Amino acid sequence: MRTLGNSGETLATHFLKQKGYRILERNYTTPIGEIDIIAKEGDTTVFIEVKTRTDISFGYPFESVHAKKRRKLKKTALFYMKKQGRESPARFDVISIILNEHGNSEIEHIKDAFEV
Repeated sequence: MRTLGNSGETLATHFLKQKGYRILERNYTTPIGEIDIIAKEGDTTVFIEVKTRTDISFGYPFESVHAKKRRKLKKTALFYMKKQGRESPARFDVISIILNEHGNSEIEHIKDAFEV
């Protein structure tokens, strides 16, 4: 059984590929934390948090990427970059997805959602 989060990440991956991104990792997990998608746009490494909801009764999906989550994403991204052994420009994006009961989706891609 697929979860809502997995469905959203699959949609986000297809969306990014259509925009020309190269997917490097999906569900990159470390002892520090997890990053939903790591991709390349040109020479920039993009760390992407995907948030998916079925409606906005509790707010828009991107609103749930709070300060604590951003700090954990930054630490996990630094771990990834050190493990790769090379520096490149990097940024953090958020993909906010609303999936309705009919299978339709609304995707919002927020580039540079917060500072590195």
